[in-house]
Amino acid sequence: MALLFAVMLVTAAGNTAMQSVMPSIGTRLGIADVWVSLAYSWSALLWVMLAPFWARRSDRRGRKAMMALGVCGFILSFALCGTVLHFGLEGAIGAGLTMSLFAIARSFYGTFGSAAPPAVQAYVASRTDRAERTKALSLVASSFGLGTVLGPALAPLMILPGLGLMGPFAIFSLLGGIVLVLLRTRLPDDDPRFAARGEVMSYPFNASSNPRIVEDHPDGSPDELPAAEPQHQGADRLRWTDRRLRPWLAAGLTGGHAQAMLLGVIGFLLLDRLGLRGDPDAGAGPVGLVLMAGAIATLLAQWGLIPMLGLGPRVSTLWGMGLAAIGTLPVAVGKDLHTIAVGFAIASLGFGMFRPGFTSGASLAVSPAEQGQSAGIIASVNGAAYIAAPAIGVSLYNHSQWLAWGVIEALTIGAVLIALLAMEKDPA
Repeated sequence: MALLFAVMLVTAAGNTAMQSVMPSIGTRLGIADVWVSLAYSWSALLWVMLAPFWARRSDRRGRKAMMALGVCGFILSFALCGTVLHFGLEGAIGAGLTMSLFAIARSFYGTFGSAAPPAVQAYVASRTDRAERTKALSLVASSFGLGTVLGPALAPLMILPGLGLMGPFAIFSLLGGIVLVLLRTRLPDDDPRFAARGEVMSYPFNASSNPRIVEDHPDGSPDELPAAEPQHQGADRLRWTDRRLRPWLAAGLTGGHAQAMLLGVIGFLLLDRLGLRGDPDAGAGPVGLVLMAGAIATLLAQWGLIPMLGLGPRVSTLWGMGLAAIGTLPVAVGKDLHTIAVGFAIASLGFGMFRPGFTSGASLAVSPAEQGQSAGIIASVNGAAYIAAPAIGVSLYNHSQWLAWGVIEALTIGAVLIALLAMEKDPA
């Protein structure tokens, strides 16, 4: 479990650490903010397209091998991204070419990194009985959440003499290499005792990007392994337009785009509001602090408020998007770090309530035989928002800050109205 925990922790922390330093790197390069955001889009699209393929392959070809492939994709991507950015910052290659090569290097993570999460989930589920499974899967899920907190916290500390803003890339590449060696040498080979499938996870941006864990399916027997793709004979193919899913998917797309736009803008906003465009190296600290506050608030919602209050899907979605709308306001008008951090934390608390609400609502809306199809659609919705929305948000922000905040507020309020008018009330 320690090794599996480390796989998820390192990849999540690495990605959020990268988010902390990329606004400063883009400013140092003299690249327009929107191009920095667009550099992630190709990788996010590849993740959405290929994650289901790797999840299916993991069920048939071995979970340990797919974990190793995902970690290799992470290491290769981070090492190449760091190398390309180093040469760009040193002036060896032009800024435009630097960001183009960065986007290509980042795409290795979108292509291969998505192989690891479903493999980790399925490995745990296939080696634990029913009594142990929920606890084990919750521990794996918590590693991702913890990584989203540690990444922004550690990123400023990794800006070391001689490495500068490349420090997080070098250190997380090294940490990934250590995890890979331990994975290959210390993790037992696949000898699953129970049938299990790994669920597709959306492109990792923050703690609330991936609220789902593997469903607790009935145990199988060793003779049934490797687990096959479920066949639902006589069941119709579940469509995005299914009336049972429509309000949940509409809320998921609307709220997801609001969250992705806010995440895309926040780093550049901090550089502007705190007057750090002239000293971008100093921007990693405040950006990391705000992202960490948001991640902690998200985990507070998912690990504390929702279980403690027993919130149903509609109530979680409704109150979550309401809090997101309220939290966006101090971010929009705040002039100091404290105001922006508090506003971002409130918004993140809301998004942390919203995503589990929307995902569980969509799952509960369909029959048990349709759960696999529902999970695939939900993963696509979660991931789709991060393909273009961050770059759109930054583009709107550069054109008119108030236009950007107006669109984000309109999306959050739109999700509230969908929850109020189109979703059925939670059972008493």
